[in-house]
Amino acid sequence: MNICIVAGARPNFIKVAPIIRAIMRAQNEGKNISYQLVYAGSKSDPTLEPSLFSDLQMPAPDVYLGVDCVNLNELTGRVMGEFERYLQEHHTDVVIVVDDLASTMAAAIVTKKQGIRLAHLVAGTRSFDIKMPKEINRLVIDGLSDLLFTAGMGSNSIVSREGAELSQVYMVGNILMDTLRFNHSRLVRPAVVDELGLEEGKYIVFTLNRKALIADRENLSRMLHAAIKAAAGVPIVAPLRGNARQTVDDILGDLTALNPQHSPLHIVAPLNYLEFGWLTAHAQGIITDSGNVAEEATFNGVPCITLNSYTEHIETVKTGSNVLVGEDAEQLAAAVADMVGGRWKKCALPDRWDGRSAERIVQILIDTNR
Repeated sequence: MNICIVAGARPNFIKVAPIIRAIMRAQNEGKNISYQLVYAGSKSDPTLEPSLFSDLQMPAPDVYLGVDCVNLNELTGRVMGEFERYLQEHHTDVVIVVDDLASTMAAAIVTKKQGIRLAHLVAGTRSFDIKMPKEINRLVIDGLSDLLFTAGMGSNSIVSREGAELSQVYMVGNILMDTLRFNHSRLVRPAVVDELGLEEGKYIVFTLNRKALIADRENLSRMLHAAIKAAAGVPIVAPLRGNARQTVDDILGDLTALNPQHSPLHIVAPLNYLEFGWLTAHAQGIITDSGNVAEEATFNGVPCITLNSYTEHIETVKTGSNVLVGEDAEQLAAAVADMVGGRWKKCALPDRWDGRSAERIVQILIDTNR
């Protein structure tokens, strides 16, 4: 069986790495299975730091489609063209696509047009906001998929209500946990911890990526100042890149310029995967707009505030350490005050966050290929 795994952006590799290791184990056991890893972007993608693949203990992509553009419709069309060419030149039995990007949807459409089986990793996630481009991507990908690999029962219910046959849906658990468990003993204490004089368990990590949140600079300013005030002197460390870094720097420029060594918020260079993992695992709390970071916080039992009114993985809120505050400065301030005051809810690991998701996925692929 020849498997093609498609990654559309940097976070996808974190979920793909365990599948590749599971495929390699199956090969060593004599199973007739092989794979190729295809990346929609280019080798020069600045988000793919040189250490990424060694940190994840995985090989670099076999094929780069080389698509690099901002407009989502243009990106979709170009990925479709390049991926169609790939499938015509490589015999493929099943294509695995990850998450909900425009490139993911493009690969899914081409796969089905070529009459090839399609598997969707992290299926059934919904915001129920059809105005979000990613929500459209999710609906299309899940609607086309032959195999839907979900992270929890909530996602199972969603795809079932939307018409998926029970025989197509497999609750494999959260594959991000496979990577976290595999790398837990390999995490690296970043130099910035000592440079800033941080104490373990006595700092907050702040991450920011969502374009809509960055674009509303006035509200972001209110939220940042509210968080800093509520933190009551607990240092906030922000590994930011690109537009997020520039925007936060502009908003807090006056504060940091007065006394950079005693700034309430420290903007630092982006960290590699193992360093960022250490930083979040040893934090007092996390403020983020990233679903992946919130999931990692639940795994580590670290209090987490998500700057959104919804999450695609509701188990991080119902069972885990995550709290949603939307884009509301007052709610954020109240949650940060609880975080630094040690008043956080009890949390636990959700069902099947056991690090064996990739093993289940590969076995399902083998079983359903017979």
